[in-house]
Amino acid sequence: MSLLSPSLHSEIQHHAALDARMVRVARGIKLLTMASWPSGLEVQFLDDYARGTAQLPIIEYPKYDFSEARRELEAVAAEADPDHPLGEYLIESAHSWGVAAQLLESLGSTAVTGYSVQLFGKPDAALPGQGPSTREAANHFISIANELDRELMSPAETVEISATALSLQLQRDLDDYFDARVIEVVLDPDLIAKAAAGATRIRLRSGAAFSDYDRHQLLQHEAFVHSLTALNGREQPVLPSLALSSPRTTATQEGLATFAEQITGSIDIGRMKRLSLRIDAVAMALDGADFIQVFRYFIDAGQTPADSFASAQRVFRGVPTTGGSAFTKDAVYLRGLVGVHTFFRWALRQQKLHLCRWLFAGKMTLGDVQRFEPLFDSGVLAPPRWMPPWITRANGLAGMLAFSLFANRIRLDQMAEGDFSEIG
Repeated sequence: MSLLSPSLHSEIQHHAALDARMVRVARGIKLLTMASWPSGLEVQFLDDYARGTAQLPIIEYPKYDFSEARRELEAVAAEADPDHPLGEYLIESAHSWGVAAQLLESLGSTAVTGYSVQLFGKPDAALPGQGPSTREAANHFISIANELDRELMSPAETVEISATALSLQLQRDLDDYFDARVIEVVLDPDLIAKAAAGATRIRLRSGAAFSDYDRHQLLQHEAFVHSLTALNGREQPVLPSLALSSPRTTATQEGLATFAEQITGSIDIGRMKRLSLRIDAVAMALDGADFIQVFRYFIDAGQTPADSFASAQRVFRGVPTTGGSAFTKDAVYLRGLVGVHTFFRWALRQQKLHLCRWLFAGKMTLGDVQRFEPLFDSGVLAPPRWMPPWITRANGLAGMLAFSLFANRIRLDQMAEGDFSEIG
């Protein structure tokens, strides 16, 4: 900051003050928490389903009024300079929080779908690079997973781990990484997802069954991305909002977290199938499927009744359960993964792998980290204090990305079976 001219220093202070105002408002807009269903509904539903008398759940949501918060967010956006990197970031972030507030004010109505689509997109949206749609990609992974023989799985992959045992294992891993108790692993019976991460706490759904793959996935996905970006965001002197899970950063955050699973070999085809099933289920709900039909879809795909309820519940957060509406957050996972993977390969080609490391300096989008480059260079924004091991090993990361860049030039649809005999 001391290296900046007085005028630049003034601009940064102005936007830092706006960011502080936005943070005060945004902390009260807890989108996922407020849109979630009350706990305990699954017990009655699953009992009724077992007897063949299941009824559509009817959820009574609290009434929220964020009109004052929305006015403050609009004021922050109006006072930000759209030609300044921080101003552009604040305008987009304030708008995102405003849409989230409108969604929460509309809980229980069909209007939630429109706000959700604004924040997270739809399954029929094209992937980066004008590729197939997100739903088409999901169906691709579902098809491959269904074709694979479960006998290929090792015995360790089929052994279930309790939430209690997993919490102890994760806690030990995290304490070893930080050499202290920085992040606490706790059990939460009310959690919809199997796991969720904040800056200093990772929650696991008590009663859920996990696998050995889950342990590594949760460490890489929840701890080394979601928690570390929140912790590093807290270290930012002028942009504390980088510690918050803004809706506009969800695709990059989930994409980065899923990419972390992929690059560390922690993701399995079963995990890809689960992510893909959720995307397909969102599309089904938008097309008119109700909660019970989506629940049965997960059952037919091989999930347990309890997991099927939790999966269907994710799709119908905040919306009527009668069909035609959906909470579309799960559509971001594959889109985010493809986007982040493409960005990392682009960064290698442009000799900008430092941008990939800076993604861990807080919760930001791929566009943010590019516009923030001069701010990192000048010291306005702090580099990440904590990073996962895989991204600190630059040579290994570059080697993988370099091979990926070349391998993508090989067209599998143009390969004949006999071509492989020539290889060896």
